[in-house]
Amino acid sequence: MADELPTPDVTEDRDDAYALDEKTVHAIQAAVEADDAETLVRLVDHMHAADIADVLEQFDDATRQHAVTLLGSSFDGELLTELDEGIREDVIDALSPEVLSEAVRDLESDDVVDLIEDLGKGQQAAILDVLETSDRAAVELSMSWPENSAGRLMQREVVSAPAHWTVGQAIDFMRESEDLPDDFYHLVLVDPRYHPVGHVTLGKLMSSRRNVKLADITEESFRTIPADQDEEDVAYAFNQYHLISAPVVDSDGRLAGVITIDDAMIVLDEEHEEDILRLAGVGDESLADRTLAIARRRFPWLFVNLITAILASLVISQFEATIAAIVALAVLMPIVASMGGNAGTQSMTVAVRALATRDLTRSNALRVIRREVVAGLLNGLVFAVVMGVIGVIWFGTPMLGVVIGVAMVINLAVAGLAGVGVPLVLDRVGIDPALASGAFVTTVTDVVGFFAFLGLAAAWLI
Repeated sequence: MADELPTPDVTEDRDDAYALDEKTVHAIQAAVEADDAETLVRLVDHMHAADIADVLEQFDDATRQHAVTLLGSSFDGELLTELDEGIREDVIDALSPEVLSEAVRDLESDDVVDLIEDLGKGQQAAILDVLETSDRAAVELSMSWPENSAGRLMQREVVSAPAHWTVGQAIDFMRESEDLPDDFYHLVLVDPRYHPVGHVTLGKLMSSRRNVKLADITEESFRTIPADQDEEDVAYAFNQYHLISAPVVDSDGRLAGVITIDDAMIVLDEEHEEDILRLAGVGDESLADRTLAIARRRFPWLFVNLITAILASLVISQFEATIAAIVALAVLMPIVASMGGNAGTQSMTVAVRALATRDLTRSNALRVIRREVVAGLLNGLVFAVVMGVIGVIWFGTPMLGVVIGVAMVINLAVAGLAGVGVPLVLDRVGIDPALASGAFVTTVTDVVGFFAFLGLAAAWLI
């Protein structure tokens, strides 16, 4: 019987674990403030680049730039790819040409492209100038593809072999090669015109006999990606078909590069984050953004919300006499609008996410709309009873309870319809549903809620 492995001494106190992280941040900050480069380098030496980037992002501009200067030649090039775009330019400016040169040379071509595509022309030129001729050519070729395309996402470093080779030939070739990528998952098979015709996983390659032909052990999941394909479609393909890597081809079908799962998942994660931010009307923001930039981005949708709020107020103004006659209406009408707004947001969030994952299409749109409307009706009936009872107990007017109950049913049903219908319409006309749906859905539920409640009150109570 095998000996039992010793149990690691792991604290169960999550607060203590978090405190250790805080201590590290404070220790790094103290080393920076004390100009202690030796201690700073020692503290970050075994940290992942992503964790170091998180620490730097917590500092103010002056402390961050001083930390970068103190790191000197110990600055890891991977840090540049992990930093938030809002502070990346400042960090690059703080690096000496020698440190920047060494940092960038260690990066794969796709990481360099991701690094420079959002920089100004001056900083782009500074980074390109420190690259070797072959690396610079690869980066410039990738930059020639449209923004947010597979050509920008791919790395030029790709391992390929003729389709007629055997396993032994491929292994000998890779062992003798001096410029293999640091990480790769497939050997891409090409025909004489350099068109990809299949790929072989490294696991299959190493587990097969030397005389086996590569063409006999190719993967069924093989598919190529056009270089001009949108990166969102690329991420969808990786997620949908469980790809690990995929070759990218140019307009003539020739092998141009390869996209790996880590890059595709970064795009997918960015799309998810972007959808969440846009649903709140804040767009592409981060904690590193400056105050004026944040205010400028948020202003347009706050202005749209102001206009929609005015529309709802115009509906209310049409029933001034009714509200004046029955003051209880002023107390209860925000409840109807609020319930409708929340129900609409629930349906809208599901619809926007389904559109992003392509689960919501023309073929099932009516079924989804019908489902959301029926769900709204069912919830509306339940809350109608609740609010009806509350209305009677609170104000002693049975008919007031009936009015708010019926208005609740109407508004929650409309909320389900608007929550799915608005994103579908916006998507059909080419407007990002995540960005614009919230304001329109809220407008619909507010207007319908106020109109239904106050209209029924005017008809049944006055």
